[in-house]
Amino acid sequence: MTPVHLAGPRLALREVEPEDTDDLLAIYGDPEATRHLSFEPRTREQVQAITARSIAAANASPRTEYCLAITRLGEHRLIGYARLATEPQEAATIGFALHPAEWGKGLGAETVHLLCALGFNVLGLHRIWAARSPLNEASGRTLLRAGMTEDGRIRDHVFVHGAWRDSITYSILEREWSSNGVLGIAGDHEG
Repeated sequence: MTPVHLAGPRLALREVEPEDTDDLLAIYGDPEATRHLSFEPRTREQVQAITARSIAAANASPRTEYCLAITRLGEHRLIGYARLATEPQEAATIGFALHPAEWGKGLGAETVHLLCALGFNVLGLHRIWAARSPLNEASGRTLLRAGMTEDGRIRDHVFVHGAWRDSITYSILEREWSSNGVLGIAGDHEG
């Protein structure tokens, strides 16, 4: 299996490596960075386990989960973490987190485009969806800017910070992506 490497105008997605743990901890261990995510800040041990699971998922056959490091184009350091998990019916769910220092720069929309390129162009999917916290309006704007459509609300979707929380869902279909015409994405991948 060829490792995933997708490049956009400013960002690239690559496979997670053991050396990414500290940079991932700077995101997943940060209360601000995880405020709207579906989990509370992680410990170093929990982040090491995420790194190990990400590497194991890359070697699974068949591969159903793509946990990838987000980097600046031409750089190797992880500035975010992206995930695409395939589902039955040629579908997948996506999610991502960027380091707070990278917020507000349009990198979220580019990350979504890269994940859609992986899903539609490489994996041949029909539908990709994402969910966000109702309070994370910036994420909603990002998903819409990336070409997704708001679908609705899942009530009491996740239990986080001691309470049930709804999620707002978004999706994009292959035919919408094909006619989107955004971003020239380059990459290689097999499997």
